[in-house]
Amino acid sequence: MNQQTLSAFIWSVADLLRGDYKQADYGKVILPFTVLRRLDCVLAASKAAVLAELAAKEKLGINPEPFLLRKSGHSFYNTSPLDLKTLLGDADHIAQNLYSYVQAFSPAVRDVFERFELHTQIERLAKAGLLYQVTEKFAQIDLHPDRVSNMQMGLVFEELIRKFAEISNETAGEHFTPREVIRLMVNLIFIEDDAILSQPGVVRTIYDPTAGTGGMLSVAGEYLAEHNPQARLTVFGQELNPESYAICKADMLIKGQDVANIAFGNTLSDDGHAAKQFDYMLSNPPFGVEWKKVEKEVRKEHEQQGYNGRFGPGLPRVSDGSMLFLLHLISKMRPAQEGGCRLGIVLNGSPLFTGGAGSGESEIRRYVLENDLCEAIVGLPTDMFYNTGIATYVWILSNKKPAARKGKVQLIDASGMWQKMRKSLGSKRKELSDAHIERITRLFGDFVEAQDDDGTPISRIFDNEAFGYHSITVERPLRDASGQIVLGQKGKQKGKPQPDTSLRDTENVPLTESVADYFAREVLPHAPDAWIDPDKTKVGYEIPFNRHFYVFKPPRPLAEIDAELKQTTDRILEMIRGLSA
Repeated sequence: MNQQTLSAFIWSVADLLRGDYKQADYGKVILPFTVLRRLDCVLAASKAAVLAELAAKEKLGINPEPFLLRKSGHSFYNTSPLDLKTLLGDADHIAQNLYSYVQAFSPAVRDVFERFELHTQIERLAKAGLLYQVTEKFAQIDLHPDRVSNMQMGLVFEELIRKFAEISNETAGEHFTPREVIRLMVNLIFIEDDAILSQPGVVRTIYDPTAGTGGMLSVAGEYLAEHNPQARLTVFGQELNPESYAICKADMLIKGQDVANIAFGNTLSDDGHAAKQFDYMLSNPPFGVEWKKVEKEVRKEHEQQGYNGRFGPGLPRVSDGSMLFLLHLISKMRPAQEGGCRLGIVLNGSPLFTGGAGSGESEIRRYVLENDLCEAIVGLPTDMFYNTGIATYVWILSNKKPAARKGKVQLIDASGMWQKMRKSLGSKRKELSDAHIERITRLFGDFVEAQDDDGTPISRIFDNEAFGYHSITVERPLRDASGQIVLGQKGKQKGKPQPDTSLRDTENVPLTESVADYFAREVLPHAPDAWIDPDKTKVGYEIPFNRHFYVFKPPRPLAEIDAELKQTTDRILEMIRGLSA
């Protein structure tokens, strides 16, 4: 069964709900029932063995749980003799039986359905006289992993969430990231470790602090399984949205992951994996979302714990919290002496340049670059995400840079690498093809400067300090009515020229250049009486990504433009003459 057929079938359940449910509430029924049917199908083959084991262990008075897990072949089980199909045999008691069936799942699965508030929906469907019909509809579809792979199932969940989010005017993109973007990120964080990851029995950890429905963790697992079936990736994550969390947890259950590693809650104010560090990390935090709700907790950690906490380098403006997630990930990097870490995070353009020297954003960039953590930044095409058409950038950070990358940052402009989608999905109109992903991955892996077929640069390499600058304050003397320089009368300022604040200016001097040389060349010839106030000098960092890929295209020759204008005016005059004839 292909994904579109499956999605269309599940979506057809909406026809049953129409009238009794608002469109915005369809997901409250369809998502949990899809998960329920999936788990129902996964456990079908081992159901008889689990029930027999339960009876045997209860007879002996032994705790049956570990034995039931072994018999089920999964990290969850269900002890009810019922399933969705047998439930249909007793239409009069379907609500009670369905509830008891859900309660018979192991605790981790029950938590999934509590997050979905399935019990509330069972009651509501029963009152509307729809429960039997909805249950029957889902019982008809086969969602066994042999028929619908985990990857397909993930795509189905994403499509359903996107549709429900569009209907209810929510932000679908907060819940998941396009699969091809995830595949690119996974390629980039694993590429330099292929030799290590291909060793038999290797075990690595991966973490996503904004896990959504678990797409990033799933694709990373698929990559490793494809390249080394003997390798094991232990996944960790945290998610704030209850429905996304429930789907992520259900997905991890089916894949045999320890769902205790998937935490619920706000990563910034309540870190579900405090003191843990990881081998790999991926994240697509919300773009341009303010962090006012958690401001108190974040500021407290910044002020009281400093660099012992997650936010030591600085805090961005409250209107955009994406750089807080960057700092959070950096704090989770496994130390280099223990094997190190590589991470990928999707950010909008703001973290590249927002904030002048001394601002929270600049200080965060300064921390990243002065600690040599940034390997590369990849500029993606616009219109790549479901909820926004803005330009986005993948940052790849590592504390285990290969020797060639030390002290360097690679910028890759992939904004022209895309193909048009056959059908737009929200704001998403473009996608990366396999060839585009391969090309970007090769540019990163080769670590060389490169141009496209037209000679336009697409990969550039810079020293870390190329992005730094001294922000100097240039003062000019205050003069009295007769034009004489006003001198200070007391203290440290006695006898010194006083600055005229209306003439004060700032200049940004690249770190690679002497401030004195710059001042002598750029300022003194125009203002011989100027001086620098050293107390106001600050170090700043910005990454003007687009400027580094700008190629000047000279205008056409003036004669050519004149000739074209003459042709146009002659044509207009001819038309006027024709009208007046």
